[in-house]
Amino acid sequence: MSQRTVKKRYLSFNQHLKDTFGEKVYKVTIDAGFTCPNRDGTRGVGGCIYCYGDRRTSQLADCVSVQSQIQTGIAAIHKRYKAKKFLAYFQSYTNTYGPVDQLVRLYQAALEIEGIVGLSIGTRPDCVGEEILEVLGAIAQKTYLWVEYGLQSVHDTTLTRIHRGHDFATFLNAVDRTRKRENIKICAHVILGLPGETKDDMIETANVLSALNVDGVKIHSAHVLRHTQLAEMYARGEYQVLELPEYLDIVCDFLEHLAPQMIIHRLVGDAPRERYIAPEWCMQKSDVLRQIEKELERRNSFQGSRVNYGNL
Repeated sequence: MSQRTVKKRYLSFNQHLKDTFGEKVYKVTIDAGFTCPNRDGTRGVGGCIYCYGDRRTSQLADCVSVQSQIQTGIAAIHKRYKAKKFLAYFQSYTNTYGPVDQLVRLYQAALEIEGIVGLSIGTRPDCVGEEILEVLGAIAQKTYLWVEYGLQSVHDTTLTRIHRGHDFATFLNAVDRTRKRENIKICAHVILGLPGETKDDMIETANVLSALNVDGVKIHSAHVLRHTQLAEMYARGEYQVLELPEYLDIVCDFLEHLAPQMIIHRLVGDAPRERYIAPEWCMQKSDVLRQIEKELERRNSFQGSRVNYGNL
């Protein structure tokens, strides 16, 4: 069994940042006006079945807008927590999907803000050509950088079912090419409880990510938002959300099958109340995190205690 010296039974992103920067670091989220190739017709239209919103064209923000969002976010976080260090998180939609010269300006504008110690860039594995990877590689030589790839599942049947617009091989290719640039940390997003997936399917995703040895994993609990294809499926009785006891069991098993050195960015998803339909327990994020801790304690278990790298 993995023996941890940190307080939690898994390697949390917060703990990693404290170890790296010597104090708590907070993310400041940015909407830079990107769209997605799964919405604008390049890969598909309508997006993934769980995706909220209808942004079909890019309306990229200018540098002033990006800096204004960051400064507003920093001011709010500092007022509440007296924080001094921050990551600029390009979160909304696909944040490498645009002209490279514009991307460079937006990323650089974020890094110019006092208190920003690094970047986290959310994107898709089918939206990282060699030119943008060269840019990200250069940035990573100068500052702390995460690239967060939306994967959701290692199973192509699931990716097709959720209208993801790419297959698992595309993710493998993106990871391989990203690793050729030093110092870029790779985070894989996964969703537990997607339509048609069994518990064994989800655990296989953990095993494969462990075999790939990506740097981090962001775990989302599947939830239903208004005005999405998943909401229509839910209303017709074609999809059932996980109940909390089911999720606690699956997410703890998932952690046990993740390599102990992988950094856990998130363990439960959430969304604005006005968009939310189900499950209700997702809106009690702090309580769910406490219950995950309690379940791991009950099991006397840790991240990596049952890791099985399997075969790629």
